[in-house]
Amino acid sequence: MGILDKMKSGEEEYISIEPQEEAVASRHVLEVERIENLADTERIQKKVRAGSIMIVKIKELKNRDMAELKRAIDRVKKTVTALNGEIAGISEDWLIVTPGHAKIHKEEAN
Repeated sequence: MGILDKMKSGEEEYISIEPQEEAVASRHVLEVERIENLADTERIQKKVRAGSIMIVKIKELKNRDMAELKRAIDRVKKTVTALNGEIAGISEDWLIVTPGHAKIHKEEAN
């Protein structure tokens, strides 16, 4: 009698699953940062080069200086492009920045 047959008959069966240890090197790191000035981009770029996926808050700089925000995003974008990564806006105040090993799935606009 298979599991589906047991489910139909109302019998319960429990399967023990042993946790498997994952190599620390294969884990992907997700970090939250903020860009408040142009100098903050160096920290973001360094972390993306190290393989971290970044969620970056840009609200403070956006509200203060749009020209500096554009320069900051352009600087990060150059690094991301060199790494075959991606950058995308999550909302008006947040970006996601990935290195080459992670891709951003974007829904098609209708």
